[in-house]
Order: sequence, then C-alpha cells, then structure tokens
Amino acid sequence: MPARTPVDTEEIGYDELALAARNHGMPLEALRYDITPPGLHYTLVHYDIPWLDERDWRLSVTGLVTAPGEFSLDDLRALPSRTVRITMECAGNGRARLRPRPVSQPWLVEAVGTAEWTGVPLARVLGEIGMARGAASVVFTGADHGTERGVEQDYQRGLSLEDALNEEVLLAYEMNGAPLPPQHGYPLRLIVPGWYGMTNVKWLRAIELTEAPFTGFQMLAYCERQDADDPGEPVTRINVRALMVPPGMPDFMSRARIVRPGPLTLTGRAWSGHAPVTRVLVSTDDCRTWQPATLTEGGSRWAWRGWTFDWTATPGRHVLAVRATDAAGDTQPIGQRWNRGGFANNAVHRVALACIP
Repeated sequence: MPARTPVDTEEIGYDELALAARNHGMPLEALRYDITPPGLHYTLVHYDIPWLDERDWRLSVTGLVTAPGEFSLDDLRALPSRTVRITMECAGNGRARLRPRPVSQPWLVEAVGTAEWTGVPLARVLGEIGMARGAASVVFTGADHGTERGVEQDYQRGLSLEDALNEEVLLAYEMNGAPLPPQHGYPLRLIVPGWYGMTNVKWLRAIELTEAPFTGFQMLAYCERQDADDPGEPVTRINVRALMVPPGMPDFMSRARIVRPGPLTLTGRAWSGHAPVTRVLVSTDDCRTWQPATLTEGGSRWAWRGWTFDWTATPGRHVLAVRATDAAGDTQPIGQRWNRGGFANNAVHRVALACIP
C-alpha cells in the first residue's frame, strides 16, 4: 500500500500528470484572502466526483447505537448549527519536492486553503441517535468509489470516539455561506479541524460506530513509512507551516520571481493543527540568518494567521525563506523530512527571485 518511489531517473509520468490535471492547488497569491474563495481552495479527489441529489440522498448512522437511523439534509439543517473557520491542508503537500519523490499526486506547496464551514456538530447527531455501550470508534464512508493499488473500496476513514465528539467536528453542508460545491463534498462532508485533509471525508453517506478502531485501506495508506515493510506512524494533525505570497512578478513558464530594487513588504500566512502559531521568522539570505516577522491578530483557533515583513531589495539574486513556530514548540525544519508517501512534509518555504533595476 505505500506509495512507490521512481525507478532510477524516471520522469513524471502521464498518470501523475492526469492526477495533477484533475486535482488543483491554491495559487499562492491567494494567500492574500483571509477566506479562500471555493474555486481557489485546494481540491483532491481520490476517485470520481459522485453525482448526488440532496432530494434522495440520506445519511445512515448504524453500528453501536441505540437506534440506527437516517437523516435527510433537511433533517440536519433543522438541528442547531455552527460555523468554524479552518485551514485545511493535504497530507501530501510538498511531496513533489522530495528526492526521491513518491509517485503520487505531485503537490508543490499549494495544497491548502481556508474556508468557513457550516453544519451540525457530529456530537449532536450521535446524541440524537444514542450511543450504545462499547462504542469507541467512528467510521465515515463517502460516496466516492474506486480502486487503489488493486483494492476496490468506498473512501473511508475512522476517528476515535473521543476525537469525533469534539464540538467543532462538523457534518458540514455549507462552505463560505453557500451549499457545498460538488468538488468539496456536496451535499455533506465531515470537517475535523486541525487534521490533514484526508480525514475530512467528502460526499458523506454513512457513519458507523464500532468497538475496534477502523483499519481500512485509507487508514493504513496514510502513514509515514521509510520503506514498504515499515508499518509506519499514522498521519493525523497538520504540522506547523508558513507560506509566502510570491513577491514581484512571475516568469510565465518557470514561475521565477522578478522584483525591482527598493522597499518591499513581504506577506503570507502561517498555521498549525497542533497549537496556535506564536512566531514567524523570515530569511533573505537562504536560511543563513533569520529575523522576526510581524504576526496579525489571531482569529479562529483553526485558521491561518497573517504575517508581514519589511525588506529592501537590492540588485542581484536572492533566496527568501519563511518558517513558523507554534505554541507546542514545534518549528519547521529547514530541510525535507523524507518518507515513502511524502506525507506531512513541512520544510521551510523558499522563494528564489531576481532583483533587477
């Protein structure tokens, strides 16, 4: 199940290009938005976007419950709702920069976005159904169906009951105040603040309470492994990361940045799924020295914070970099942390540029 690594000097293949064409990252200039417009928010679809109609769609809740039941979208909308602003990031963000690269969706660093999700807390729905003795895990099943490494499956993920009962875990039916777009899980998706994107099951159709932890394909696939036989460590919460709005203007093909000499205000965002971001540092000499950036006031616990840094560009070539630290004391590493799946890679963001008169 672990992703394979390329053979010798194998170039990116048509299979990876096909993935890159149907999935998309957020253009880094969109870091300027506090809330990412849905069309710019990153999207990863494992199989096909299912064709669903809320008029005949139902969410089933079964397993170790007092009384198994079904909910229509109107049933869920009738329950008390809440809105949570969260930054969501793909677990594979940064994968394409690893060497050797894992052969999978070739993300650079754009697989991220921040949205306001509205829905009913999962805890409220489980309270309506009633949980039976022995329930310790919750399995979420999406309507997307396909094969992966030879295994036919519905997309499924599990959470411990303790994690699932957090009041900010939502069954969401709105994104940024509007019904979910098809690519973001219409008519209903799971939202788990602070966890990497694979946890937030889209096109949700079934919830099952079980005694034993779920060990299906997608739970085993999302583990950090050093080799194919390594059982690995499960990927869970989002590692601390900062990104920079690319300054100046780009070259069309290379995306290399070009700026003019003089004062520049560098900007970007920083976030962590473990603890609030407390510090952002900026380097203008390719990570040799670091200076503190100014953080904007924090908003939602689960959403990114803005940062700014004033710099005077001088003629020549420069490599800018940014790194964040959170309240748990975690700081982004300067170098890449390799694993076979390319998961949870949060190396510092570097931006090379040329300053020309």
